[in-house]
Amino acid sequence: MARSRKVTVSTDAEGHTAGWAETDLAPATAPDTAAAAFFDVDNTMMQGASIYWFARGLASRNYLTTGDLARFAWQQLRFRLLAREHAGDMSLAKEAALAFVQGWRVDEVEHLAEEIFDEMMAPRIWAGTHQLAQRHLDAGQRVWLVSAAPVEIGRVIAARLGLTGAIGTVAEVLDGAYTGRLVGDLMHGPAKAEAVTQLAAVEGLDLTRCAAYSDSANDLPLLSAVGRAVAVNPDGSLLRQARRHGWEVRDFRTGRRAVKIAVPSTAAAGLVAGAVTAGLTLQRRRRAG
Repeated sequence: MARSRKVTVSTDAEGHTAGWAETDLAPATAPDTAAAAFFDVDNTMMQGASIYWFARGLASRNYLTTGDLARFAWQQLRFRLLAREHAGDMSLAKEAALAFVQGWRVDEVEHLAEEIFDEMMAPRIWAGTHQLAQRHLDAGQRVWLVSAAPVEIGRVIAARLGLTGAIGTVAEVLDGAYTGRLVGDLMHGPAKAEAVTQLAAVEGLDLTRCAAYSDSANDLPLLSAVGRAVAVNPDGSLLRQARRHGWEVRDFRTGRRAVKIAVPSTAAAGLVAGAVTAGLTLQRRRRAG
């Protein structure tokens, strides 16, 4: 895969900034240029959170200790509970996200993401969700991942799955390295709907002909922005909304209550990222000493 940065950043009239990155894969079918599908990643396309598995991969490479990994997993869980009580307040997550990529080179992050996807994420892809995405590709439609994870990690996952590209959180880059500042906000909640709307305007998509897939009620703005909404492995709140609106429900989990895998999930991706950075900094100091 080419490692050059291919992130498009767009700001609409209201000042909302979004970023997306395409893969290098060419469509195999005559394109349906007006339609596309948008898939959430964490617990929709993949069991658990992509940023969590990325951190696990860093730990296996001695960038993080087991204690570091346990601490940031607990911190994210704690933040998820707080976020539910203070809906829409993502300032803590944003501040943490600023620390995640500071000083890292883009090509280094992408290379690590490729390796870690193959080792830890690929076995956790929901086959059923991947098949749903493939149906859109077979119909000539573009398929985008939409995630709070850094857009470079999203693009790696999209490329590995044979998808069109990814919409994700965009970090500022200077001379090939991350500055630690974000371009826009975390790709979470209403920001996903805003980003998809911007992408549709640029790419000439008809949102009434587009589909969106998610497991979480946090993505109700995204699901409501398209013509076809599908709840995949839904949480209780989204399941209730899906039944209320008559949306399709797909559940690829097993067990009587279809309990989700007990690892960190989407809402606090920024907090996980910040905790990862703390471990990376500690590890670098140890190496320097």
